Amino acid sequence: MVTGLKSRILPDVQRRTLEELTEDLDLSSGDTRSKKSAFWTMLVLSGVIATAGVLSDSTATVIGAMIIAPLATPIMGIALGVAKTTPGAAGRSGRFVLGGAAIVVLTGALFSLGLPESFDLLGNSQISGRTSPGILDLIAAIATGFAGAVAMARRDVAAVLPGVAIAISLVPPLAVVGVCLGQGAVALALGALLLFVSNLLALVLAGSLVFAVLGYGAEDGEASTPALSRRKAYLTIGVLLVVIGVPLVGNTVGAYLVSEWTARTQSAAEQWVSAVQGASISGVDFQSSTLYIEVQTPDDIPPVDDLLADLDGQIPNGIPVVVTTTLGQRIEAGTVGTTR
Repeated sequence: MVTGLKSRILPDVQRRTLEELTEDLDLSSGDTRSKKSAFWTMLVLSGVIATAGVLSDSTATVIGAMIIAPLATPIMGIALGVAKTTPGAAGRSGRFVLGGAAIVVLTGALFSLGLPESFDLLGNSQISGRTSPGILDLIAAIATGFAGAVAMARRDVAAVLPGVAIAISLVPPLAVVGVCLGQGAVALALGALLLFVSNLLALVLAGSLVFAVLGYGAEDGEASTPALSRRKAYLTIGVLLVVIGVPLVGNTVGAYLVSEWTARTQSAAEQWVSAVQGASISGVDFQSSTLYIEVQTPDDIPPVDDLLADLDGQIPNGIPVVVTTTLGQRIEAGTVGTTR
């Protein structure tokens, strides 16, 4: 069954040799001078483009940086090194990944020095979308790793590689890490770094599994470590993915709960202002564990104690509530579950 599946995924006529894969993915083999020159040049340029796209909140620019970014090459090189069980192969590619990541982070930090003090990090969708990754990001990364490894192993599907590059987020999160660190937002920087690390581990795990299953072992005459080393590598990567997955699951659950609480608050608040003709709720937002409710009203609003009573049991107790109105009022309503 496994053999039949292998032949379907990678027909012999389309199979690339291990030598060809090594030439493409190992930057320390073959014409290393040209490979390294191309890698570092394109990496610096992609870092600059990604940072500029992030700061300008331009999706098209960020996608352009993702297409030309070469960081996926040494990452898949790590995967091939794990599959080959060749001593030092994964480590050589890993050094390129670490060096490349450091350069992109530094680029983002340097760009951030020119930002005005009023720059709102979370108001930028390119930043906010990469500082709170969820479990779906990890699932997408694993699927992308499988797709990338299969595309590298086959001669006839190279056209999908740009799509794979767009699907996985590598350089943009690192640019966000640099920008956030430059602005002193360490928590946001850690969130973006979590996204990068989870994508890195997912790519390595999925890629190494594909290369191993497809039969890319050590080359004839090349020293290799026992298969036990490969299993240890898989176990280590798997454990790291589980560790990374815990905060990702936490973020996913947290986002769901906030969405649910926001919907409940919206419903309760609309019922609360229904007593005022022409009044409506124009916004409900959680910021730093505080609930902000914006009311569009032509007249005075009902007592805020009534709103707190309506929210009791709908959202967790202890959440501070702030109500703002189009009449210029800002009311510290109190906290849910307490009476004033």
